[in-house]
Amino acid sequence: MTGTLVLAGTPIGDVQDAPPRLAEELAGADVVAAEDTRRLRRLTQALGVTPKGRVVSYFEGNESARTPELVEELVGGARVLLVTDAGMPSVSDPGYRLVAAAVERDVRVTAVPGPSAVLTALAVSGLPVDRFCFEGFLPRKAGERLARLKEVAEERRTLVYFEAPHRLDDTLAAMAEVFGDGRRAAVCRELTKTYEEVRRGPLGELAAWAAEGVRGEITVVVEGAPARGPEEIGPEELVRRVRVREEAGERRKEAIAAVAAEAGVPKRDVFDAVVAAKHAGA
Repeated sequence: MTGTLVLAGTPIGDVQDAPPRLAEELAGADVVAAEDTRRLRRLTQALGVTPKGRVVSYFEGNESARTPELVEELVGGARVLLVTDAGMPSVSDPGYRLVAAAVERDVRVTAVPGPSAVLTALAVSGLPVDRFCFEGFLPRKAGERLARLKEVAEERRTLVYFEAPHRLDDTLAAMAEVFGDGRRAAVCRELTKTYEEVRRGPLGELAAWAAEGVRGEITVVVEGAPARGPEEIGPEELVRRVRVREEAGERRKEAIAAVAAEAGVPKRDVFDAVVAAKHAGA
């Protein structure tokens, strides 16, 4: 019989948010794999729990090397508990490699649901939550960051990002440039912690506010692109959308087809607009 891999959500701030099952799993697991063993120690002390099993580190630096070791433990029948510093393992945190490797070996994978900065930020943002997509952390380099944002410039769903505080001003400025400085957003800082703050407003205003300096754990929620009817989309806008997709790496043929589909117009109209724009710039 193979063992079980348990992914456990940990508090993103207030330790009282820890699910009751987390304490049970910490106490009973054969192996506890933690992103930071020092933080794990503080968590177990706060919960009044002493792990009976072996505690090992499992973080970005040793994830590739330690995964095979943990998989062998699982195949041998062990119950392995995976916890990260905050929130759910695998969500912009270590875990995906281990889950994929466990699934490949037919090991049972389950989870202890817990706090999530993504869902918490969505819930308090005041922005639509019926449809959303999580984009994680943006690239650090300015050019790569702009390219990634252009990929979702016409995304209708609400967007959720994680960001480091010292890069927040640059990120919000880039979002204002690509999405428009009037696009609504919410910057959620230190969620569930003592100095929790949710700053809502247009991207332009939020970028100016962040330029003064912001501290803490940051989650950014951005309103999706507004719906536009075919009658609102002129040739210049069609050309702009094609260029955005081309700059993101799409071939022109695919970009034209995608823009035509989302705009509700014939592909020939988009093609003609692109050709006309090319000739006008010649």
